[in-house]
Amino acid sequence: MPNIKSAIKRTKTIEKRRAHRASQKSDLRTSIKNFEKAVAASDVALAKSTLLVAVKKLDKAASKGLIHKNAANRQKSRLMKKLNVLSAPVA
Repeated sequence: MPNIKSAIKRTKTIEKRRAHRASQKSDLRTSIKNFEKAVAASDVALAKSTLLVAVKKLDKAASKGLIHKNAANRQKSRLMKKLNVLSAPVA
């Protein structure tokens, strides 16, 4: 535990930021899971709407530095691929 006043303040700030980032990441993962549930249920309309939410949250997380932009792009690509497989016409 720090003794210096500024270090004590910094510890409080760091803990607040950690909790906020954890909440943001959890929300991001939840939106991705909602999309994957819609895909598993073969509900194209729901999958499209949840994909938009997930992509928006991924972009926001990347712009805020919560995750790396390449990681966000990779996840978006994988989600899009799942939607394309789901909505592809069955021969």
